[in-house]
Amino acid sequence: MIVVISGTNRPNSKTRIVAEAAFAHFQEKAEEEVRFFSLEELPDDVLHIDMYDPQQQSPALQEIQERYLIAPDKLFIVMPEYNGSYPGVLKLFLDACSVYAYKETFQGGKKAGLVGVAAGRAGNLRGMEHLTGALNYLELVVMPQKLPISSIGGQIDEEGKLRAPSLKALEEQVERFLAF
Repeated sequence: MIVVISGTNRPNSKTRIVAEAAFAHFQEKAEEEVRFFSLEELPDDVLHIDMYDPQQQSPALQEIQERYLIAPDKLFIVMPEYNGSYPGVLKLFLDACSVYAYKETFQGGKKAGLVGVAAGRAGNLRGMEHLTGALNYLELVVMPQKLPISSIGGQIDEEGKLRAPSLKALEEQVERFLAF
């Protein structure tokens, strides 16, 4: 199973547009189940003083973790550039999910693919490298080919869809990840 993750909790984000386009192509090409998860769906009680106490962890977060991190063997993460890296909410999500069922969540040869989205010209290359380091520490195998999508504002058309050149690059990345 593959899960496509939209790596920001910002509503109506360009990241979500890219993640949904990737999800649509996975659904078309994958021979396995594909699920979609946006960090917009995180419960409000994820961040609290006792978040690292397994007895205090949110049952809603545990359900999300089981469905979107434990069940799949591949994660395809689309994330924006925030302050020269990846969003803090994505780091918080990974940290919060390190309390319950750590081994089942992160270890055992799971694979990850990364797409960076940025308003600037680097396509969140630095953020993808930062997240690669964290995922490698968690023992996930990250596909070496990462896709930076730069100047994202110009890559979305008037209908809110990814323009053809970026969509083609994203679809090629999806197909590479399916073969990974």
